[in-house]
Amino acid sequence: MGVSSLAFPGIVGALVLGYMYLYYGEITYTSGAVTAAVVVGLAFFREYANGGFYTGKERITGKTVVITGANTGIGKETAKDLARRGGRIICACRDMTKGEKAVQEVIEETGNNNVVCRKLDLSSFESIREFAKKFNESEDRLDILINNAGIMWCPRMLTKDGYEMQLGTNHFGHFLLTNLLIDKLKSSAPSRIINVSSLGHMTGKINFDDLNAEKSYGRHVCYSQSKLANILHCVELTKRLAGTGVTANSLHPGAVDTELQRHSVNKFLRLILDPLYQMLVKTPVQGAQTTIRLAVDPALETVSGKYFSDCKESKTSAAARDEAVAKRLWEVSEEITKSKYP
Repeated sequence: MGVSSLAFPGIVGALVLGYMYLYYGEITYTSGAVTAAVVVGLAFFREYANGGFYTGKERITGKTVVITGANTGIGKETAKDLARRGGRIICACRDMTKGEKAVQEVIEETGNNNVVCRKLDLSSFESIREFAKKFNESEDRLDILINNAGIMWCPRMLTKDGYEMQLGTNHFGHFLLTNLLIDKLKSSAPSRIINVSSLGHMTGKINFDDLNAEKSYGRHVCYSQSKLANILHCVELTKRLAGTGVTANSLHPGAVDTELQRHSVNKFLRLILDPLYQMLVKTPVQGAQTTIRLAVDPALETVSGKYFSDCKESKTSAAARDEAVAKRLWEVSEEITKSKYP
């Protein structure tokens, strides 16, 4: 999908103004020319930003899917799509009240009664171990693991085990969960692991000297680090999965209007600027499309260690391709989570 060259001033203006307004809560200068360019470019940008839709009609009857954070946003929309395809969907959620409500919505909209909610708090290693133990004891198979849940740009907080919340939840939590479910994935091969990362990884760096952000904390810096970690997790995991029939890929869903934004936006300004904001972001349905393709497309059955955006393979930062850092992060993650790859 192309964009007219005349739209690029509007695109740039919209991005700059929108980012300054929504994420910093202030703007120092705007000119009539830039404002006009924003308006002119919005319609073009809306089409450009929405990305592709996955149109495959594959069925996954008989397959079991685990989706973390499936009670809202792209996780819930992914659950709906995969439920329509006939899969057994396990929605792994921290808030069981919201989770059960989401499950009922998925069942009502898809007609698939094989959708359940299970308690999982990714900020607690104990909760992750309990979820995995129950899953491994009660479920015969696991065909698709979608590590979707996340937290973004929050004030400095710690997980229940004392780790910085964004890295602790987005990476360490999913790292432990994946390790604990890996045998079930192997026995169900061909199977797939999908990490929902972000374009934000582009500015990320793994700060081994201050992983816990005790020396300094920047909410954007820590988020980018956690999303970089999601990709590096797949890089190293792919090596260990060689010959098993299990693949591991990561993705950027796009800028999506979900509850993930709850820590990032000045609420008053969001109210005022919501029409502009809605022009710049994807809906949860649109944001779920790349995850859906990675989960079901037969063409990707043996593709592993790749990064996708807008339903196609995309480029990562140089840091996301650093195999030495990926290996070191893996070793640190094993030590912190006290879990070894089987």
